[in-house]
Amino acid sequence: MDAARQEHQIEIAITRCMIAAITAIAATHACAQGKAVDTGYPDKPVRFLVGQSPGGATDVVARAVSQKMTDNIGQSVVVDNRTGASGAIAATMVAKSTPDGYNILIVSSSFSINPSLYKNLPFDPLKDFAPITLIAEAPFLLVVHPAMPVKTVAELIAAAKAKPDTLAFGSGGIGSSGQMAGELFMYLAGVKLIHVPYKGAGPALIDVIGGQVSMTFGSVISSLGHVRAGRLKTLGVTSAKRARALPDIPTIAEAGVKGYSTTTWYGALAPTNTPAGVVQKLNAEIKKTLTAPEVGEHMAKDGAEPVGSSPQQFREFLTAEITKWRELVKHANVRVE
Repeated sequence: MDAARQEHQIEIAITRCMIAAITAIAATHACAQGKAVDTGYPDKPVRFLVGQSPGGATDVVARAVSQKMTDNIGQSVVVDNRTGASGAIAATMVAKSTPDGYNILIVSSSFSINPSLYKNLPFDPLKDFAPITLIAEAPFLLVVHPAMPVKTVAELIAAAKAKPDTLAFGSGGIGSSGQMAGELFMYLAGVKLIHVPYKGAGPALIDVIGGQVSMTFGSVISSLGHVRAGRLKTLGVTSAKRARALPDIPTIAEAGVKGYSTTTWYGALAPTNTPAGVVQKLNAEIKKTLTAPEVGEHMAKDGAEPVGSSPQQFREFLTAEITKWRELVKHANVRVE
């Protein structure tokens, strides 16, 4: 009996030793992996894929970040413009790429609108991507022709309610972020405007300057010069905070449309299953570039405000944006022809 008990105790001791050895090996392996991520990534060029054309706002933001990151990480960060299908080509390429941190998608706010407009996207905006960071935000300006007899958002709302479906707002097209800004305004302000879609935000802005349409929700980048030259009159900014470029102009929410807030925003996404260490490395490096004075000044000239969120904060932000636009698209019955 004593011999059996002794043999059993020996087996227990051996088992405990094996478990301890396996645990130690696993811990060493995990440390080695973490160290490899810290010291080995990146060991080749990183590619930023952009679904918009060179020179556009998303491209400008991507290049501002990529240039400074190249200096900081010792590897080239190149911008690859893959335009078409409302950004879906670039998004699909990244979603289907190897999740190793070398193919990163730079998106704008249309990324959160498109799932509500296009039913057969070849990717899921949440399941197929690992959020890295919200890079920057830029408000729209609610601008009208200088001759229009309104000076405030409240006066505009009163005029629209007095004559429903007579005032028109132009946008860059069906489903554009400019249209969504206008639809959100109508929904929350309780007014009815006529939506006039153009083939691009530029032509819409030109027709407001020319007096062909009453107003538009134009990006700060494209509108600010016309405002300063007196060709347009600004009634409000669409962001939750006032714009640094126009500190005297109230937000639309401040002007009486409770809960109104929308921006053009820019963010970075990796393929899902990208190692957490790589995502954190990318997050840290992008946020580092955003603190550089030259990057902040470059974005400020274009009306954008650097943000630099955590991956989790960006996931929550993206989820809320997709939900908001899905509800609004359904309410407004927005359809892409």
